[in-house]
Amino acid sequence: MALGFCLGVALLLSVWSHGKCADVPEDKTGVYPITEQYGAECGYKVSVFPVPPLVTLQASYFSCHTDNKEDKMFMFNFNLIGTHEGEEVTYALNKTCSPSLPWSAREVICEVNYMEVNVQSDLACPMGTRKEDWNSTLKTAYASATSDWQVMFHQDEMPLTPVTLSEARNKGYVFDLTEGRLIFRSPYGQPESISTIVNNVPVELIHPTLFSRQSWVVLMIDLMAACSMHEGAYDGSYLRWEAPQAQYLLSGLNAMQVNAGLNGELWEQLIAEEKGYIVQTQGSTVNISIPYDAEGGFRKSIVTDRLYEFYVYDFYMNQLLVDQDNVHTRIYSHRVLTTPLLQSSIFTENRTVLEDEAFTVYLEVADDIELVSFNLNGKEVTGPFTNTSTSTIYEAAEPNDLHSYTLKVPFTDPVVKQQFSKQNSVLQFSLHLDYTLVVLPEGEPYHHTAYVEAVIMGISPPAFEAFCTETGISFKLDRQPFDYLWEICIGSEPLTPELANQLGYFMHRDDQKLLLDVPIFTYGFEYNDINLARFLGTFELLVWDHKMTEVHAAFAKTCPFPTNELIVCSTDGTLTVVADMSMAIPRGGVLAWTLKNETCGPKEVDGTKVLFSFRLNTCGTRIKLGKGNVVYENEILPVEKSISGNRLAVSRNETDKVTVQCMYHLAGLHRLFKVYRFESDQDGLGSIVHTVPPTSGPRDDMMASTTPQPTTTTVPTTTTVLGRRQSRILPALHPPARYIKVGGFMKNRSYSQNRGAEGNRQQEFLAQI
Repeated sequence: MALGFCLGVALLLSVWSHGKCADVPEDKTGVYPITEQYGAECGYKVSVFPVPPLVTLQASYFSCHTDNKEDKMFMFNFNLIGTHEGEEVTYALNKTCSPSLPWSAREVICEVNYMEVNVQSDLACPMGTRKEDWNSTLKTAYASATSDWQVMFHQDEMPLTPVTLSEARNKGYVFDLTEGRLIFRSPYGQPESISTIVNNVPVELIHPTLFSRQSWVVLMIDLMAACSMHEGAYDGSYLRWEAPQAQYLLSGLNAMQVNAGLNGELWEQLIAEEKGYIVQTQGSTVNISIPYDAEGGFRKSIVTDRLYEFYVYDFYMNQLLVDQDNVHTRIYSHRVLTTPLLQSSIFTENRTVLEDEAFTVYLEVADDIELVSFNLNGKEVTGPFTNTSTSTIYEAAEPNDLHSYTLKVPFTDPVVKQQFSKQNSVLQFSLHLDYTLVVLPEGEPYHHTAYVEAVIMGISPPAFEAFCTETGISFKLDRQPFDYLWEICIGSEPLTPELANQLGYFMHRDDQKLLLDVPIFTYGFEYNDINLARFLGTFELLVWDHKMTEVHAAFAKTCPFPTNELIVCSTDGTLTVVADMSMAIPRGGVLAWTLKNETCGPKEVDGTKVLFSFRLNTCGTRIKLGKGNVVYENEILPVEKSISGNRLAVSRNETDKVTVQCMYHLAGLHRLFKVYRFESDQDGLGSIVHTVPPTSGPRDDMMASTTPQPTTTTVPTTTTVLGRRQSRILPALHPPARYIKVGGFMKNRSYSQNRGAEGNRQQEFLAQI
């Protein structure tokens, strides 16, 4: 039964949380402030519920300013005057109601702030009155000499003293008479009321008897009301409320029916139990247990030293009693029940799916709690929240007065901490979250922290395949989802398309694979086992962690290459050169080859090809200092032989020699002078200089008529140092050699001049893969 009982009608008005109720203009007689006292006397109750912000005006059907039409129709025409942000606002509250149930012979209303009883006006029999009380009342009534209506209040061991209705009204009691009902109303805590304990339940009782003597006839009406003052008890799951019936269970009265509910809505016992209520009658006491999260309850959060919450229930109960004469008594009880402060639990759940490669964190809070900011591993994000490409947050309503926030943070977001274990190939992502929440409407802040992590097993650094080509070494990588966790580097420099282009590499990269073609004699090659037939070239790729703090893997490939002409200037000061001496053979032939110091001979000789390897501080090497560099220079000279084949002398003819040079940058040299140990940060730039006559013809004529000239060209060379890059134009002597070893990030001229041909080779290489 929704609000259809003699308690009256609850007119609900949602107002701002900082709104304030003022006066209520009621009927045409004037404006009446509804104070606590006035409301209790006239049948009104104003309640304020915190969540949602709600003001409730409840009025009895028999309240002071209600229009009553034959006890069947009740009209409420009120204007509620309130203040909102300092301005007066008027709300019209107009409602016409009719009781949904027939009136019982006696109706008792236990409101929050008053007791009310109404009986049929023609019912004068003493229902539920003890015989001794009735006799005492009757004697007092007969002793009264007035015909005016008077009232006596029964109190334990207190003499009955009649008072007039005017005197009773001055004490705060209200008596009223309608066409068919006699009404009595009393605030709680009156001097004539009795506080007692019935079946371990606190009860407040008031027992007036209204009488009038007309000649020898005495009219008497018994108007007893007893209400449970139980405040509710919380057991961890239910809020229990109790009400004894002992005051009414006289003369054969028995309980027939109990209905219960919230917010003015009453359910029959079976329906209430389906909603989770427990309704029990133990002896003469009704015990009702309300689930702590019952639908219709009000929940409020509060911050003290911690975050707490409490629940408020606008509780109603209806009991129907009947006596042996089939006379009905209906008892209505209305109470605002509140749980104690309960520790509030904010629900956080890690809903991350590894395949999404992102954290998904779910946060659920009460409706009166709002998220204003959050901190991700030290990075603060404040509202209003705008979703970015790296992190997103969504808010959604949830059942049971809750709402949620769902945060998504990709594993690739810089705020996410990553840790890779090489020992067991485990990749761990972690995120510390600190939510800043506020409780509304007070705005009290509260911090909630959470930690989430995701672990992926079987993760390994990128693994390359490598194979030899005619022109260099090629690498292939099938890309994996977590390759972004590592940096592929040349030394300590990350491999990027820009770097590959600068160094003369051919690089192709997409979502499926990475292809790298490294031509021989570009930066990064190491050379070993050099002889006249072939040498070994080794190129290495390093895999660093993304923070460039540790090398996780290295992939090196060694390939053999045929030896034509080459020169290697190593960091330890060793010059290794393979030179073609066919243009430096003297007229009489060659018995042997030597450097400027005749004691330094070749390691290998095969016809006109020679292999020398010597330290730069030996074998007569000259040092030339330039601006920012130093050049070490030596010469390969023939030892002539006579027609008979005997040794003659070392030829010093300009056309009978090949000059070899190694140039090093001064900034990278730790030792300079040739008498000390040589040490350089980088390989040097080498060159082989062949001196040839400017015209062709028989050698005898050439030597007799011309002055030999060395072949010279100016080669634009780019020198790159890891961690710092610089471009400069350096003069150099370039021989007609196929291979020249260069230091740093130097590029040889033959590659620069054959870019188109190498580009064609790159396309052929990609097609093969």
